[in-house]
Amino acid sequence: MKIFKVSGMNCSHCTQAIQKAILGIDQQAIVHTDIGAQTVEIDSSCDSAVLQKTIEEAGYTVSAQLS
Repeated sequence: MKIFKVSGMNCSHCTQAIQKAILGIDQQAIVHTDIGAQTVEIDSSCDSAVLQKTIEEAGYTVSAQLS
């Protein structure tokens, strides 16, 4: 499980956009978002750097990788 701190994620549209982007590169990924904590948890075989780049390309800022 990879956990990212994501700035700018503040509504369900944001979480759906991030989930859609991640599923676009890994259809088997499991994505959990927490708007209050500003975190995205991803269970994926993709490399962390690829996942971070995908979140950023969706228009959000990854401020840290927590695990």
